[in-house]
Parts: sequence; C-alpha cells; structure tokens
Amino acid sequence: MLGLEPGDAKILRNAGARVTDDVLRTLVLASYLLGVDRAMVIAHTDCRMAAGSEDEVHAAVSEAGGPDTRSLAFLVTSDQKATVRADVQRIRSWPYLTHLHVGGFLYDTDTGRLSHLC
Repeated sequence: MLGLEPGDAKILRNAGARVTDDVLRTLVLASYLLGVDRAMVIAHTDCRMAAGSEDEVHAAVSEAGGPDTRSLAFLVTSDQKATVRADVQRIRSWPYLTHLHVGGFLYDTDTGRLSHLC
C-alpha cells in the first residue's frame, strides 16, 4: 500500500484506529527513543467500529460468547473521517509531540485507495 520495506515503519494497530492515551504514550517513546518523526493515522472502510453503536458492539461481543463488556469504551464512531481528523489534531496539539509530522488517511478496502484527509 505504501511501498515500505521491512523495518521502514513502526506500526501501531488498534480497533477503530483511535488515538488513545496509550497511543500517545507510545508515540512519545517512538519519537524520542526510536527516531520516529512522522505518523499516519489510517482508518479503513468496512470497520466494525464504524458500523454501529457502542451498545451494538457490546451486544455482538456478548452474542459471540464473550463477557459483559459494558464497562469498556470501544470508541465506536459514526463518522470515520471526522474521527480521523480529530485524532490527528489530538496528536498535533499534544505538548510532547508538537514536532511530529502527522497526517490522517482513510483506506478503502474495496479499491485499495488511500485517501488523504488531513
């Protein structure tokens, strides 16, 4: 997708491609200790975290035989583009990462196209 070779990138993945506190903490370490100078927030189409509500995802976990997860926030979103933009802004405005170059993208799983959002 990006023409990267093994070792070219550090990849952080989570459900919904959300920038959580743990992602911010990891970006600080990657930036200062591993020399990372840019980050891409990439969401994808057909994401389960953008295909329903928090309640629906909790119900799906339960229906799959999982435990009661209602105490967890899965950070479900109905607008992936707006969420990517907000998460990119969260990184850009975080005082420990103001030097990091950050972009937001949406990957279309049907076409393979990567669209630049911000």
